[in-house]
Amino acid sequence: MNREIVKTIALRGLALVVVLCTWQQAQTQDQKESYPSMAPVAQYMMERQAEITLARSAAPESISRDAEVLVLGQHGYESAVKGKNGFVCLVERSWAAGIDDPVFWNPKLRGAICFNAAAVRSYVPITVKKTELILAGRSKAEMVEGINAAFAKKELLMPEPGAMCYMLSRQQYLGDSAGHWHPHLMFFVPQTDAATWGADLPGSPILASVDTLDRLTIFMVPVGKWSDGTDALADAH
Repeated sequence: MNREIVKTIALRGLALVVVLCTWQQAQTQDQKESYPSMAPVAQYMMERQAEITLARSAAPESISRDAEVLVLGQHGYESAVKGKNGFVCLVERSWAAGIDDPVFWNPKLRGAICFNAAAVRSYVPITVKKTELILAGRSKAEMVEGINAAFAKKELLMPEPGAMCYMLSRQQYLGDSAGHWHPHLMFFVPQTDAATWGADLPGSPILASVDTLDRLTIFMVPVGKWSDGTDALADAH
């Protein structure tokens, strides 16, 4: 095998180890973050055009340029740009995190994310519903009740086969410890054992997170480039 190819594979393997270690460290450090209650709503808001730009940066321009873009309004997400390819890009706020996640009320969190059509139909409604409940002044416990009720009424559904999203924005902010973390893809499936995907096993590039409220398992796959095409592996070093 060509020596340069071997060298490239070795460097990428090392970078992946660094990425996985960073993920584990960020999870541990996030436990030290303290956001016990919701901040004033204004702190979660963004200037409209800046939010559109950040949302679109979640995916390569070839995808995001034709995607619908949602922005956060006073009562929930609103359509700011109509799309034509079935994708929807938006910026998630902290309450999209797990219910027990220490960053749940962190007003600085900005998760730029771009969903494919299957996720738009089956996952985005969860984010939209959570946001509407929170902006209506519901507590965390009341939000949980609202989401459980919506699932019981079949207003919210299990993830469709193939539901996934891009989180490739170099400008994303996923927490005080994680920062912009690393570009990655996420795949949404009904709750399942991480081992069925080989996730979280030694040497595996796949990470898993179970969300009992949303009734799903999220598989995350770090990738080598940000949406603008720049190399993320150099950042990992």
